[in-house]
Amino acid sequence: MTDRAVSVVRAGALTTVQDLGRPGYAHLGVPRSGALDPGAVRLLNRLVGNSGGAGVPEGAAVLETTLDGCALRPRCAVTVAVGGAPCPVRVDGRPAAWGTAVRVGAGSLLEVGAAVRGLRSYVAFGGGIAVEPVLGSRSTDLLSGLGPAPLSEGAVLPLGAETAVRGPVDAPPWPGPPDELVLRVRMGPRDDWFTAGALRTLSTRAYRVSSASNRIGLRLEGPALERALPGELASEGMVLGAVQVPPDGRPVVFLADHPTTGGYPVVAVVREADLCAAAQAVPGTPVRFVPVR
Repeated sequence: MTDRAVSVVRAGALTTVQDLGRPGYAHLGVPRSGALDPGAVRLLNRLVGNSGGAGVPEGAAVLETTLDGCALRPRCAVTVAVGGAPCPVRVDGRPAAWGTAVRVGAGSLLEVGAAVRGLRSYVAFGGGIAVEPVLGSRSTDLLSGLGPAPLSEGAVLPLGAETAVRGPVDAPPWPGPPDELVLRVRMGPRDDWFTAGALRTLSTRAYRVSSASNRIGLRLEGPALERALPGELASEGMVLGAVQVPPDGRPVVFLADHPTTGGYPVVAVVREADLCAAAQAVPGTPVRFVPVR
């Protein structure tokens, strides 16, 4: 294996390789997948020089950590940036900057600590993570199993060629979610399967993020939505941000690894622009749905 690689010293609770996903394959049953906070990925890639100008796109593959970070040892000197959920960063035991480019020497230990706010931090490398793409993407898809396996201790990940060019940076990495998650939704396509009271409940009552949430969906705790129609719904296509309501009546907001079809009614769809914040919502975060046209 080339020296342009990074070894995994501590994998953390769940660390996966992610880029901007593999859209366009839903008709084959393949979810989009990709980073749950794509804005953070684009910004971090610009910070380390993966801006597209030298053949390394701003959608280059990065690491997405969940809750407790990870520890890595590059085999070569490499530019690194850590962002997304704020967290402590150390290089060989010394504090290093979060949210900006840092040069890490060959053999040094890069430690990405637990998230201080939010849930998912991202680690970008100059040249990007160069695992073999599947259907045009290097993303790990937990639902279908496509892409590389979640990181494990001792794993070695190849890196692409690095460029000295840095892209423009228009803002610091987003520092975490708001204290209350407000999700704008367009009602339908199956809102007619619910009572008028249930629709009022969805738009006026507060929910909370459940600890059972994952990359597939944001599960919510709160008042159940009452059905107006009994029976089963034939399986139909699902989209990113769909608010599906299973038999217990509590909504689930589909995230990047969502299934491409499903048989429970979708009462509304969240605007994609709001899903980055949803990806960073820790269990217990209050959630409100706001219908928009």
